[in-house]
Amino acid sequence: MNIAILSSECFPFVKTGGLADVVGTLPRYLAELGIAVKVFLPKYDSIDEKKFNLKFESEFGVTNVRVAGIPRAVYLHTARISNSSVEVYFIDCREYFFRGKIYSDAPDEDERFILFQKAVIEILQRLQWKPDVMHCNDWQTGLIPILLKENYSWDRMFDATATLMSIHNIGYQGKFSYDALWKAEIDPSRERAVDALRFEGGVSFLKGGILFSEIISTVSEMYAKEILTPHFGAGLQDVIKLREAVLHGVLNGIDIDEWNPETDTYLPVHYSAGNLSNKKIIKQTLLAKTTIPFDEAVPLIGIISRLVEQKGFDLIESKIQELLALPAQWIILGSGKPQYETLFQTMSKTFPHQCWCHIGFSNELAHLIEAGADMFLMPSHYEPCGLNQMYSLRYGTVPIVRKTGGLADTVRDWHDYAAQNDYSGNGFSFVPAEGEALLHAVKRAIDSFHLPDEWKRIQQNGMRGDFSWNSSARKYKRLYEQAIIRR
Repeated sequence: MNIAILSSECFPFVKTGGLADVVGTLPRYLAELGIAVKVFLPKYDSIDEKKFNLKFESEFGVTNVRVAGIPRAVYLHTARISNSSVEVYFIDCREYFFRGKIYSDAPDEDERFILFQKAVIEILQRLQWKPDVMHCNDWQTGLIPILLKENYSWDRMFDATATLMSIHNIGYQGKFSYDALWKAEIDPSRERAVDALRFEGGVSFLKGGILFSEIISTVSEMYAKEILTPHFGAGLQDVIKLREAVLHGVLNGIDIDEWNPETDTYLPVHYSAGNLSNKKIIKQTLLAKTTIPFDEAVPLIGIISRLVEQKGFDLIESKIQELLALPAQWIILGSGKPQYETLFQTMSKTFPHQCWCHIGFSNELAHLIEAGADMFLMPSHYEPCGLNQMYSLRYGTVPIVRKTGGLADTVRDWHDYAAQNDYSGNGFSFVPAEGEALLHAVKRAIDSFHLPDEWKRIQQNGMRGDFSWNSSARKYKRLYEQAIIRR
């Protein structure tokens, strides 16, 4: 089976969020299942050619890809995803992708990803490599299902090529003016294609991909149900309902080699579910980098996140005085809306022995927080999948989350399960998107922290869960097979 995976991001080459982690990890596990995988990615100026051993395919020469009626010169570079045989093909067009940032608000944002998608198809033609499935990710690849069935239908090479459209966050839809149709050379007489793209007085690339793909997936089972509702569907819920029969939720996995408390190279010592004693040493190491004194009897609550409303920081802000009054310490890593950056900076200055924040990102600090904190707070309003709660579970750092999307699929509330004489709970959750509900969940977690036997069991339940990509990769393989049949 040949699978082409198209994405605007792929770790470690370029990353702004969880999409990059999925595209950088899933192909390795698919390859282990005997699937031939190629990944296609724009070549941004931020990608370090030397670091990642990119090879300029000089023999491939130039491919002229027409966008908005103008042929654009496209070159090709290749590399491999580390520890695998998976090839990554970088679409090089400096005019569009050397912008100093991955996404822009420029007037030609639609052209950038129209070029990317058409270039992938035309490079596949030149390679004469026929995918059984083209796995599209988010709006930046939403035109592919339409282009294959319309613009490139003359090429019999793609007659049997199916498409799978993965929605990582339905809030980002690729909405542009009608001009995007002629820029992409979508024939206006093709009413089915035009109607599939038409949305809110313009067009939506994601909507077109949803309606033209054989299979649709999201990144958790709960999120697949949520996006059918007006609250979570971001205006596309009725479109999703039309395709509900082919909609599937597949929970993302995590890289269990990188995120492993027994081998993590960022940690001063290691530990396991069977021996948690060294976790205390990591907490000491972490706090030594801050203004917070180490106190084994006081729980340390960690946060690693984009500081935006979606992640529930309005809930935290609404109860900040009550949260600070709790017997707990706080460590925050992230950046985002100035309002929340200022909030945590003020907390750190006002209560330096209780709070500490780092505005920005540090991979080393992220690993130390996941391992050294006692709890991890993720009060998201919506969370299609979420990865940090899975990292936390794997590290015995008990998550406190709002029960939504992938958070609901991975975190089992200790008290909810214990009330049914089921002691498999691995964290704490709350349902209403309200500050009072968040505060109550944090209080419950602190109470359990002071019951050592109960706390250890909650930690071990989380650490013994399977969050690897093995299961998810097998599910994607089955979806590819279904897509091929439907095509």
